[in-house]
Amino acid sequence: MSDARLELAEDFLREAVFRSRERQAASVAIARPKPAGGTCGLGEKASVVLDLSPRAQELYEALWPTGLAGAELEHVRGVLADWVVEQDALDRQRNHFLKAFRQKHGFDRDAYPPERLQEFESGLARVNAAESERRAAAARALSGT
Repeated sequence: MSDARLELAEDFLREAVFRSRERQAASVAIARPKPAGGTCGLGEKASVVLDLSPRAQELYEALWPTGLAGAELEHVRGVLADWVVEQDALDRQRNHFLKAFRQKHGFDRDAYPPERLQEFESGLARVNAAESERRAAAARALSGT
């Protein structure tokens, strides 16, 4: 997969997450009763929405100008659904890392000594690198490569 196509595929995956998060956010906002002890802001589980936003439609047409049907379409829909769930799990990992670190060391990053700031930044970089790696793998999976 070319770098340009990979970038389009990653943007397509992001759009699927954005679309799904709209529903997820609405579900969290109206949830009754609220869970004891709160949540990480993402609700109980991922919401998967596979209808395309206008931007996702543009990306779809750029990635598959002749369209998709049958098994190819189902493959792409499956990769999208799996990615939305995986992105939700990765975001929860990030949120849990941030919460645990801040509860242990405080919320004011400016007050962290240099070694604590380095610990914070390297931990966050690990989480973000894992997300980037998994998103690239999912983007490659869109085209079966």
